[in-house]
Amino acid sequence: MVTAIFPAAGQSRRMQSASNKNFLTLAGTPVLLLTLQAFLKSALIEELIIAAAPDEISLVEKMIVGIEKPCRVVAGGSERQYSIANALKVLSPSTEIVLVHDAARPLIAVETINAVIDAARRFGGAIAAVPAKNTIKIIDGDQFVESTPLRSKLVEVQTPQGFRRDILIDAYARAERDGFLGTDDSSLVERLGVRVKIVVSDYRNIKITTPEDLSIAETLLGRRTQ
Repeated sequence: MVTAIFPAAGQSRRMQSASNKNFLTLAGTPVLLLTLQAFLKSALIEELIIAAAPDEISLVEKMIVGIEKPCRVVAGGSERQYSIANALKVLSPSTEIVLVHDAARPLIAVETINAVIDAARRFGGAIAAVPAKNTIKIIDGDQFVESTPLRSKLVEVQTPQGFRRDILIDAYARAERDGFLGTDDSSLVERLGVRVKIVVSDYRNIKITTPEDLSIAETLLGRRTQ
């Protein structure tokens, strides 16, 4: 069984909006609902769990009425990592593979979802990513360049990120024990010594973080619909 977790409890500070960015609309549909619909297209996904801000749980529960696959809402935490930890506690006993996907990435392709699931089954862990387009510099504390890594060895990480259930739960337990706060799920799993496989995604799988991202997503969604 494959379960997908969607952290959606962020405060959306960079969106400059009074409401959660996941509730803003694209083509008349809330971003969160568009994201869920993308995962519903995958025959491999059997369960969905949304981690929402405690005061937004009832709103999300109303939003998901009628969804044709098992879908539950749990209370999110003050950090993304804490939200996912809460979701992991309510996984169905038969869950073997867990996918974590940003609720604000509504343009994910079902082909990418399925490819991450397949790679997670084969390798234990897999993440969606695209080759870095820009040159990246490593800088010091005084804002001087220290080095320039080879762009051919760099990728821009996206979601979904998928892992065997036992690996992800172990990674979260160890992070909690060590007081480690990672930037994504893969960073927690990497600490276990698990090699994480890259699945090539596409550049349309953007995360809606700023008002400009919302405009870009509107354009991309319109093109895909056409």
